[in-house]
Amino acid sequence: MTVELAVAAALVADAPGAAAAAAIVFGGFTAALAYALARGRAGSPCGCFGRRSRVTKAGTARAATLAVTALALAAAPNWQPRTDQWLALGLGVALVAIALLALAVVALARELGELRLAIAPQAALSIDHEGPEIGSRVGVSERFLGGAPLALAVFTSATCSLCRALEPALELLARDSAVELRVFDEELEPAVWQSLAVPGSPYAVVLGSEGTVLAKGTFNTLLQLEGLLAAAERRDREPAFG
Repeated sequence: MTVELAVAAALVADAPGAAAAAAIVFGGFTAALAYALARGRAGSPCGCFGRRSRVTKAGTARAATLAVTALALAAAPNWQPRTDQWLALGLGVALVAIALLALAVVALARELGELRLAIAPQAALSIDHEGPEIGSRVGVSERFLGGAPLALAVFTSATCSLCRALEPALELLARDSAVELRVFDEELEPAVWQSLAVPGSPYAVVLGSEGTVLAKGTFNTLLQLEGLLAAAERRDREPAFG
C-alpha cells in the first residue's frame, strides 16, 4: 500500500517520471494478479490495493486500466503520434488484451478440470422391481449366439433422441469380442419388451452364458453401460452365479 500512496502523491505533485513509475507499478500488479488467477488462486489475499484486497478478475482489469492510463500520461506531453504510431499502440493494446484473455482461459480450463475430477460419475439406474430380476433366466437369451461370455441386450425406441446419440457407443461395444450385443427396438420387438418388463429406453440387460440376468438398468452414457458390464462380470464370478 505504501508504494501506491507514494505513486499517487508523486502524480498529484506532477513529479518528473511519476507517470512512468505508475505505469511500471500497475503493470507489475497486472502481471502478478493474472499469474495468480492462472494458478487457480482466485479469492486469495492480495496486497496490491490494500490489506483487504483479493485476487479477482476485476482487480486484474483495474490494475491493467491504471497501467495503460499511466503510460498514456507519461507519453502525452511530448508525443504527437503519427498514423503508424497509433497503429502500433493499438496493436500493443490488442496483444495485452489477448494475453490476459489467454490467462483467463487457462484459469477457466483449470477450474473445469478440477470440477470434473470432483464430480463422481453416476452409475446406471437399476431398480429391483423394474425389468427382469437379477439371477433369473429369461427367454431372450435364445436370441443370442452364445459365443461371448456376456450377452448385452439393449432396448431402444425410435422416439428416443438419447438412444440415437448413444448409437456410436453401441457400435464401439459391438466390436468387443467378450460381449455379444443385440438391440431390441420397442416397435419392432414389443414381445421382448413385455416379457422382460422393460420400463423405458435406453435400457440394458446383461446376461451370462446360461441366460442368467447378471445386471440391468437405465443408462445415459457409455460409462454407465460399461459399469453394468463390469457389475455383471463381478457377479458372474460369485459362487451363486458361477
